[in-house]
Amino acid sequence: MKYIPSLLCLLLTAGLCSQVKAQNNKPKVTIDHVALFVVDLQKEQSFYRDIMQLDSLAEPFHDNKHAWFTIGNGIAMHIIQGAQQPKEYFKNNHLCFSVDILTDFTKRLLNQKLTFEDVNGKQNAITTRIDGVHQIWLKDPEGYWIEVNDAKH
Repeated sequence: MKYIPSLLCLLLTAGLCSQVKAQNNKPKVTIDHVALFVVDLQKEQSFYRDIMQLDSLAEPFHDNKHAWFTIGNGIAMHIIQGAQQPKEYFKNNHLCFSVDILTDFTKRLLNQKLTFEDVNGKQNAITTRIDGVHQIWLKDPEGYWIEVNDAKH
């Protein structure tokens, strides 16, 4: 009879260990890419290449309906032509990019005669978040919202 508590303890320990092992083996989910569905591929491609200064990636489909950019370590953005018309988007549904010096970026926008706004919609203004990060908001040619900030990662 004295072996039953030891056996029970061993079974409980084995059960807990297998539970912990199962939790550690769950598949890790990471981001691979984001995609924007657009009417005018050329305008979008020019915007992200020339204004946002994203680096292009080789376009594997070779169908003149896609443009690919790198937006992070191993992360891509695909721009796909085929939408019938631009849509209206909410500011809370946005892409976010970080830059080293936000004022340098805003000067580039102003030189290109592009406007931006703060979180409340004030034109050519910069928001300072509660954590000290500065941010602006702008729309790409199809109306997708973009936040640009100076967060240090």
